Amino acid sequence: MHKAAGKPILAGIAIGRLRVRRGADSRTSAPSGLSPERELERFEAARSLAKEQLERLRQEMCEQVGTSDADIFQVHQLMLDDEDYLAAVRYIIETQSATAEYAVWATGENFASAFSAIEDSDMQSREADVRDVSNRVADILTGRKAERPFPDDSFILAVDDLTPSQAVQLDRGKLLGFVTRRGSANSHTAILARALNIPALTAVDFDENWDGHLAILDGCNSCVYVDPEPELLSDMEEKLQENLRERSRLQSMKHKSDVTLDGTSIALHANIASDRDVGLALQNGAHGIGLLRSEFIFLEAEQCPTEEQQFRIYRRVVETMAGKSVTIRTLDIGADKEAAYFHLPPEPNPALGRRAIRFCLQRRDVFRQQLRAILRASAFGPVSVMFPMIVSVEEVRAARAILDSCRVELIREGCAVGSVEVGIMVETPAAVVMAGELAREVDFFSIGTNDLVQYTLAVDRQNGDLADLYNPGHPAILRMIRYVVDAAHRNGCRVGICGSMGGDPALTETFLRMGLDKLSVPPAAILPLRSLIRSLDLSK
Repeated sequence: MHKAAGKPILAGIAIGRLRVRRGADSRTSAPSGLSPERELERFEAARSLAKEQLERLRQEMCEQVGTSDADIFQVHQLMLDDEDYLAAVRYIIETQSATAEYAVWATGENFASAFSAIEDSDMQSREADVRDVSNRVADILTGRKAERPFPDDSFILAVDDLTPSQAVQLDRGKLLGFVTRRGSANSHTAILARALNIPALTAVDFDENWDGHLAILDGCNSCVYVDPEPELLSDMEEKLQENLRERSRLQSMKHKSDVTLDGTSIALHANIASDRDVGLALQNGAHGIGLLRSEFIFLEAEQCPTEEQQFRIYRRVVETMAGKSVTIRTLDIGADKEAAYFHLPPEPNPALGRRAIRFCLQRRDVFRQQLRAILRASAFGPVSVMFPMIVSVEEVRAARAILDSCRVELIREGCAVGSVEVGIMVETPAAVVMAGELAREVDFFSIGTNDLVQYTLAVDRQNGDLADLYNPGHPAILRMIRYVVDAAHRNGCRVGICGSMGGDPALTETFLRMGLDKLSVPPAAILPLRSLIRSLDLSK
């Protein structure tokens, strides 16, 4: 066994053959367009031809190297029938009058970007598959000869350095991790590794003779093991596989409805932090995005994101969800979430200070910029806007007035704007008590149970010493949720939960009996909850 140390870029574990190689050059495509009906016809024709090509390649590969190595072509054929992928392509053509080339390219990039962020080799395979399939269909549409995919096992890449443009043509779905000789935490390789969310090391003095050898990339301990001892290999493999087994079992639930045996329904949506999380939401069968935590877009930036930067992110999410609803929470900055460029003054009790909607109503320049970006994105699909930490009707009206002003402004500028539903986070005792009045001001509520527990029980959720007192199942919390549901429904307002309690299977039946309309949870919680919901019978 050989061991080589390096400097960490991204922690994690990868196991696979080490490939010492160079990246391929990236390619671009240029579209040309007609009517949406004609573009849909061109797409369908190109899709059919691509499937025929893949079947010929599969048969040829079977004859040359056997069925196992030819499976990649069958996977690509199945991708061309994938409901989410097809819906996204057709949606872009129909709603944007886009060319078939552009719709295929945009869908491939949107899906690839989303799947690449998932720490799961199966999901990374999906990312590579959708990119390869999109390239093939785009090549047919443009008349360019498609490159043949290179079937190979999953691998760990060893390279001097690698730019994102070079990496595009690698089979990134099988790319488990990077090992580089050169680069730094701010290098192109590091940026790509973070985008893919895969383990990576730099400053590794690897041996080119290791090409093809089995390796373990241990990003947690900043080293690579080549030809590892059997015991070490077994331990690492078990760590990687234990969660995948259960995920595989639950995949049968992906496209099922969220309905109990007696016919009671509730919508399961996903909580995400950025466009990079959309792939995980789709893979887990989310029926929509119930909470896009937009503040993470700000927290990851070195300076305040521009309207255009935000718009591109929101649009990417909306397009990729292909007609499924997307709820964007406006900037929830403050308390434990700080961005240095806002220069927020220190506060003795920041959880009760200038945060969320309070910050936005004071910094209207920032707020208007975000609302304009959200409204522009609404032209590409169903978008809802949600205001956080509301305590009064006056706050809602002030926020809605700014939203309406931005809408008028954009229309005067000639920008397309869709219809946007408005909702609020119910996460303070004041919002609970005022639920009836607030419900008449908005279309929906989303109960943020994390802060609701904190403010109701007077327990700092960041203080580990008080963990025993932070009790989401406290009777006061459950009574509050029931009160909010009843008050909202009396006033024609829908109610969901987007806090941690929504993903607790011990409370699922309770929430169904309360009449909640939606649960928005981490993507990984969707399929287990769906399986549970479909097993319940509330008539008993």
